[in-house]
Amino acid sequence: MHNIVTEQLTHAGQQIEHDSFAIVDAEAGAHGYSPDQWQVVRRIIHATADFEFNGLTCFHPRAIEAGLQAVARGAPIVADVEMICVGLSKPRLAHFGIGTHQFISDEDVIAHAKAENSTRAVQAMRKANTHGLLNGGIVAIGNAPTALLEVLRLIREQQVRPTLIIGMPVGFVSAAESKALLSELADIPWIIVSGRKGGSTLVVATIHAILALAEAKQKGVVQP
Repeated sequence: MHNIVTEQLTHAGQQIEHDSFAIVDAEAGAHGYSPDQWQVVRRIIHATADFEFNGLTCFHPRAIEAGLQAVARGAPIVADVEMICVGLSKPRLAHFGIGTHQFISDEDVIAHAKAENSTRAVQAMRKANTHGLLNGGIVAIGNAPTALLEVLRLIREQQVRPTLIIGMPVGFVSAAESKALLSELADIPWIIVSGRKGGSTLVVATIHAILALAEAKQKGVVQP
């Protein structure tokens, strides 16, 4: 029995995806992830053909549980860039009543960034917080380390409490450092990719994996 909403729409597409996952499982070999965590890691590897993510991907102990709870109640997803929102499957999100939000190109965000000599990513996260989207939401960051650093500041100074933070910014300036800081959080669940690697593709793969787990849980299906 397979998922309906969170799988490929055609039998041929499903077969290719299943065969790809089987190859990933075979070539990855031994790992220390739980079965649910591996659903995330294998989908990241599937999306990138990069087996280094078997090891670079790290989870807060409650990350999967928090993600499933957030999905089940249709929590909003706040992304740092539009690419994440575009990459997510609309039917899969609609199945759970989940909306996506990103403010990186809003005129007021750009204006505030220029006025304060900060980044659009910082101002976008502040706008998301002003709209009440961070508390209880899923924060999905794949591009801008400054967005993640701003969320951490809001957590520290304004007691903002996302349900889950997917922190996977890519780059050479503050990317690894921002993820290292996120990994120190004990009371807010997170999923990160350590080091410089990251990107919107990884975030999309992570969210799709959580959506698939959530659908399987709805149906009482055990994921392979």
